[in-house]
Amino acid sequence: MINRRQRNALHQYLCTYLTNTPMFSKIINRQAGSVLVAILLSACAASHKTDKTDVGTLNNLKSHIGYLADDKLEGRRTGTEGERLAKDYIAEQFRGIGLIPKGSDGFIQAFPVNDGKQINPGSVFSINNHALVPEKEYFPFPYSPDIKIESLPAVSMQEWGMPWFVDLKDKLEENKTNPHFDLATDLHDYAKTAKSKGASAVIFYNSGAEDDKLVFDAKDKQETTVIPEFYLTKETAKKYLSDKTASISITVRAVIGEKKRAGHNVVGYIDNNAATTVILGAHYDHLGYGEDGNSMLRTGEHLIHNGADDNASGTAALIELARKLKSSPAKGNNYLFIAFSGEELGLFGSKFYSENPTIDLKSANYMINMDMVGRFNDSSRAITVGGYGTSPTWSEVITNNVPKASFSYKIDSSGTGPSDHTSFYRKDIPVLFYFTGLHTDYHKPTDDADKINYPGELMIVNSIESIINKLNTHPKLAFLKTKETQTSTSARKGVTMGIVPDYTFSGTGVRADGVTDGRPAKAAGIMTGDIILQLGDYPVNSMEGYMQALGNFKKGESAKVKLKRGTETLELTVTF
Repeated sequence: MINRRQRNALHQYLCTYLTNTPMFSKIINRQAGSVLVAILLSACAASHKTDKTDVGTLNNLKSHIGYLADDKLEGRRTGTEGERLAKDYIAEQFRGIGLIPKGSDGFIQAFPVNDGKQINPGSVFSINNHALVPEKEYFPFPYSPDIKIESLPAVSMQEWGMPWFVDLKDKLEENKTNPHFDLATDLHDYAKTAKSKGASAVIFYNSGAEDDKLVFDAKDKQETTVIPEFYLTKETAKKYLSDKTASISITVRAVIGEKKRAGHNVVGYIDNNAATTVILGAHYDHLGYGEDGNSMLRTGEHLIHNGADDNASGTAALIELARKLKSSPAKGNNYLFIAFSGEELGLFGSKFYSENPTIDLKSANYMINMDMVGRFNDSSRAITVGGYGTSPTWSEVITNNVPKASFSYKIDSSGTGPSDHTSFYRKDIPVLFYFTGLHTDYHKPTDDADKINYPGELMIVNSIESIINKLNTHPKLAFLKTKETQTSTSARKGVTMGIVPDYTFSGTGVRADGVTDGRPAKAAGIMTGDIILQLGDYPVNSMEGYMQALGNFKKGESAKVKLKRGTETLELTVTF
């Protein structure tokens, strides 16, 4: 037996769902089953007065997600043609709703994404007047200075003022069982020693059987060396360096540049001439084909990641809330709608907006972020809401905002987390984060539109609208600081420091965007803004290097931490 409340919830669900199925549409279109149609429509209309509005919203959600998660957008990776198609679609929706453009260029706010380094035109490596092909026959190391050298060195001689040829064979053999040996760091540091002994450049090659696994690493953020360093592939070295007694004519030059792409936020505004503004946001970018290394697909296949739940679902909800609020009588706030890009890279778009806002953020009342709101579970009927502790007002409105459809809230107090609300929490703005949970399709090519629970998402949209309406005449919300949580959704084994990394930082090291209370970094005296350069014996040149360095420690161990704070270089001790 089911109770009255459950029966009403089931009835509402069926009315919303069945009237939007293809089969039901076919029945209507063919004018068949007219008695059934009349009974169902009559019953639904009698039980739920806003069905017509909900049906329209439901259809719109399907349309938005269907477009954004289509293969032709190729996963909406930041800075790609797929992202352009998505941003144009969102901007057109905002325009059709009647929002005011609030980007830096109409609805659009462009921002840079540093993709690391690249070998620029002008780089040269020629042997005996034969120009080698970069990344196929040779590559300069990303930290090499731009120095052109023309010389006639001997392959086996390390002469003063000449380039040196260095075979990695013996070094690799000696260290193949040494877990502390890091070849990339060793080669970087070798430049200083070679320079002090007279080398004008260093050219590495490997004639041994041990694989050096060296490639041009665009993400290598080690400091520029005093002399350039190059690598010759095994085939190239065999071709030109087999005669160790020979002298060869070489011309080398390393021209390394920044590799950048542009991301785009889409920003629209409703001006109600109010003193305060409510910010609503959702990221619309996804993984593309997984080129940035954030796919959960482990087969190595080159497949489109459509990201229907992550986060076409949140973007669709954002558009429909804009539509609802444009005609809403709730005029106590202005409304700012931001579709962010670059979230999957580390909150790039939201961080850029929070640092370059197009409204005065002092007028911001609160921010609601929607990320992965398309997989509402009809069994557990629970929605996770983060940011609960960022204002005392949330406890007043959240727990009293469960509609007749009956769902429950899972509360997370923290104002930080793996999505864009974090960027606004850091500006002392109360936030809420709506999320229906991780699933087996997360960051996989199988996150498709046919798996979205559209009636469930409709319920979330109506719930958020209800909260906004309830706060229409409420004074500006007070802000509270909360605990810090990680800004990555992927779990990692081993020790942690308790810092929140700034993923947009493009310099050498890892910059702390936040420090968690009660964790090792805080206890060691590490502060927000500090740049970590070394953990124990392990240099930290990038986020990848930082994670690898942490993997060398166990709980209870201590290590020296070298860091930069402003212009000072400090050394602290951290206990994991």
